[in-house]
Amino acid sequence: MASLNVGSLGEYIREQRRNAQYSLRQLAEAAGVSNPYLSQIERGLRKPSAEILQQIAKALRISAETLYVQAGILEERRGEGLELRASILADPLINEQQKQALLAVYDAFLKENAAGQRSGAAEGAGGSTGETTGGTAHGSTRQHEGKAP
Repeated sequence: MASLNVGSLGEYIREQRRNAQYSLRQLAEAAGVSNPYLSQIERGLRKPSAEILQQIAKALRISAETLYVQAGILEERRGEGLELRASILADPLINEQQKQALLAVYDAFLKENAAGQRSGAAEGAGGSTGETTGGTAHGSTRQHEGKAP
C-alpha cells in the first residue's frame, strides 16, 4: 500500500521510528540530519532526497527501497531491479537529472528484453534477440572500460 504523498511518508517514518523505540532526536542524530528537519519530514512539510531517505533507512535498519516506494521515488514492483534503482537514486556522485537518465535507459533495456522474450517465445527462438542486445551491451561496456583511468 505505497502512497505517493509526502505526508504519508512522514507518518510511515514516524511509525518506524516509534517501533524502533527511538526519540525524534535519537533518530535525527543516527541518520545525520537535524532534529527540526526530521520533524518537518515526519509532519509532511519537507520532501527528503533519496540520499536522506537512505540515511534514515540505515538508522532505522529498514530497507531504503521501502522508503523510496513510500516517497513515490520508486514504483512498487516485484523486485524488478529494485536494488539497482535504489543504488542509482542514492548515489551522491551524480545529479538528479543523471539519475533519471540512467533509470530511463535501464527501463528501455527491460522493455526491449521483454519484447524480445515475447517474440522469441512466439517464434520458438528467442536467442537471436538476446545475443544482439547482449553484444551491444558488452560492446558499450568495453568502450567505457577502455576510457577508465
